[in-house]
Amino acid sequence: MSQYDIIIIGAGAGALSAAVQLAGKKRVLVIEAGPDPGGKMGRAQVEGVEFDTGPSVFTMTDVVASVFSNAGLDYRDYLELIEVDGFSYLWPDKTALNIRFAKGDTLAEIERVFGTKHAEEFKGFLDYTEEIWNAAAPNFVYGEAPSFGGAIKLGMTKFRELMKIDPMRSMAAAIESRVSEPHLRDLLLRYATYNGSHPWRAPATLNCIAWVELGLGCYGIKGGMFRLAEALEKAATEKGAEFVYNTRVTSILRAGKKVSGVMCGDTKFEAPVVLCNADVSHLIHDLLEDSPIKEAGEPSMSGWTGVIKARRVPRPSHTVLFPARPYQQEFVDIFDRERLPEEPTIYLCAQEKSHQRPGWEDHEPIFAMINAPYVKDINSAPPAEEVADQVADQIKQRLLAFDLIHPEDTWVWMRRPQDLAAQFPGSRGSIYGASSNSQFSAFQRPPNRVKDLPGLFLASGSAHPGGGVPMCLLSGTAAAKQIFSN
Repeated sequence: MSQYDIIIIGAGAGALSAAVQLAGKKRVLVIEAGPDPGGKMGRAQVEGVEFDTGPSVFTMTDVVASVFSNAGLDYRDYLELIEVDGFSYLWPDKTALNIRFAKGDTLAEIERVFGTKHAEEFKGFLDYTEEIWNAAAPNFVYGEAPSFGGAIKLGMTKFRELMKIDPMRSMAAAIESRVSEPHLRDLLLRYATYNGSHPWRAPATLNCIAWVELGLGCYGIKGGMFRLAEALEKAATEKGAEFVYNTRVTSILRAGKKVSGVMCGDTKFEAPVVLCNADVSHLIHDLLEDSPIKEAGEPSMSGWTGVIKARRVPRPSHTVLFPARPYQQEFVDIFDRERLPEEPTIYLCAQEKSHQRPGWEDHEPIFAMINAPYVKDINSAPPAEEVADQVADQIKQRLLAFDLIHPEDTWVWMRRPQDLAAQFPGSRGSIYGASSNSQFSAFQRPPNRVKDLPGLFLASGSAHPGGGVPMCLLSGTAAAKQIFSN
């Protein structure tokens, strides 16, 4: 008899979500290659100050609430959410827009900056994105992994409902047809980057991401986003799950036509169920011989990230600095030319304000990020350190031009796409799993249960329903449900 009922490979958001929901009823072992839980929801420490290195905001709070409630717990006993006061959007022509996460406040700000006509257009667009969300969420997000045949069946029985998700044109085409103000178009096009996709290729269905943030709300977590990983680990441990860190799974074992456990070097762990929280590509090529699983598709974009030790001054909790050249060129650089954007959009998160993460005596940690292509071939790339220095200098110069930092502020931490690729095998530096650059992307992601190999389940950003913290939590929930039902 196996010591465990379920072995979970990895301790990212999907794994932690599943562990919380499974541990009260099953004997669960979580094996993580790194020293901490969280996966890409990471942390680092410099000069005695800890800061987040991964996601900067939290949405879809109903998802984390359900993860805990499914285990008979209340997430508020483990986490304290902080409502984000808004985002500051800046353009080189000196246009500035301060978006708040209350619909009335957002529309009032747009009317103040751009006028009544554009506020009305934006309201119409938000109504449209809410309609997409209400139609898409039950079938493509919260439900089981969709199939192409199932979508056709849905179209035959509920054609009008299916068309509400606007699947036949791109995000950009839908935005351009409804919003005429160029700055507001930039703002809305940027939501494609929330799952690492190209807005001129991704289906308009993904415009619902704007509703998730602007309509459903955006939050920080007191103490930092890493507290979510700690909270989930604590809840799972209290329910009886065991965690092993600094241990890499090297292969998945089979007994006949079923899964039987995993190998960690020379050490064997047996269990009739294995839940893989690793990138699907790593599972296919490294962990499982003769894998019955298909690749999820082209990886999503990566990112160059860093943290600035910045003088403590009044500043927005979140800032987005757009480039002077047409925004489309950023996606052309990333996806077509496979290079860093010549003039990237820069995102900043002031972690003290957003997450109440204390900084240094006179300085605070400012997280910075630009989008980048995923890593195709590390060996053919220019020296990563050289590129990192160039990127860091370019970002700093642009931030100085907007008085967003002080000349003496310094970089204290950096992570390149190559670093992500090395840390998360199979990811190729992608942040969000597979991209959504076609109408068929949702059908190409592997489902949470591998039907051709009984006992194997998936929960990650490269499986259903996709990348991003809430989606990974949902992936864990879906996998847990499949395990219980099978």
